[in-house]
Amino acid sequence: MKNTPISRETVSRLITSSGITDLGYASIREIVKLVNMLIRETGTEFIRMEMGVPGLPSAAVGIKAEIEALNDGVASIYPDIEGLPEMKSEAALFVKNFLDIDVSPECCVPTGGAMMGGMASFMVANRNDRTKEGTLFIDPGFPVQKTQTRILGQDHRSFDVYNYRGEKLGPKLESILECGKVSTILYSNPNNPSWICFTDDELRTIGTLARKYDTIVIEDLAYFGMDFREDYSVPGVPPFQPTVAKYCDDYILLISSSKIFSYAGQRIGLLVMSDHLYNRRYPDLLRYYRTEIFGRAMIFGALYALSSGVAHSAQYGFTAILKAVNEGRYNFVENTKL
Repeated sequence: MKNTPISRETVSRLITSSGITDLGYASIREIVKLVNMLIRETGTEFIRMEMGVPGLPSAAVGIKAEIEALNDGVASIYPDIEGLPEMKSEAALFVKNFLDIDVSPECCVPTGGAMMGGMASFMVANRNDRTKEGTLFIDPGFPVQKTQTRILGQDHRSFDVYNYRGEKLGPKLESILECGKVSTILYSNPNNPSWICFTDDELRTIGTLARKYDTIVIEDLAYFGMDFREDYSVPGVPPFQPTVAKYCDDYILLISSSKIFSYAGQRIGLLVMSDHLYNRRYPDLLRYYRTEIFGRAMIFGALYALSSGVAHSAQYGFTAILKAVNEGRYNFVENTKL
């Protein structure tokens, strides 16, 4: 048996005590816990690569705004479930400045990171039509999003996009959508973990077919603007971050602050719905919510049930960061290149 830095017996014992039944199927957070246990027991240092922790300095303007908000007493007040009005306005402006997409402030809602945004999206978008079954994941992707659908008891389909780039994407996508059972399509762009980036033509294909088969597209933008082959850093000036939002009516954008603003610890992101989707009526939503209006079901149904608002001070910090970015005072793209 080969010598290893930590004895096989120790590792096996800690895997068993951690409750992991199959290491190959362990989640990211389960691996984090296991490695922490190994460090405590053996004192061995690890190069930590299991989580995408940015490790870059957080935007100072956000920290300053949070401190001021806490000193002003916001910690004792429940935050508005819809989000701070000024944050919503800056969020809509951010979408316009960097995606060249028009959305109303009411369609921009804070979430406890993009993870919560994904969960809420599945809770509403996959329940809007009783004849449909769930999500089509364009892989590779973030594994926990499939876990979320399983927790909700929803079906999902998936395919690896590696062999279906360019003109091959449309036929593959349509071969799945034509069954009429897909509620949502989800992918990340730039992709986590493969770092591929969809072209405008590919996004047009996704958007066109989503419209044809009345499917909502969920676009995960956790690594917003990080295709450094282009400069997406100047507000309101082309080129803009490519997005499916240009090619379909019903979409949800998940925007995380964790990577682009190195604000991972504050657990705040954005769920952005198109105006068309926000105001669309789905009678089948009444099976779960008190309204058939998609946006209201999202905010006053799913998000309210998950958490009665995102931490107040984090919203003030996030607002200050968005404002600084929109005004060109903070270049978040350059900061992530460091």
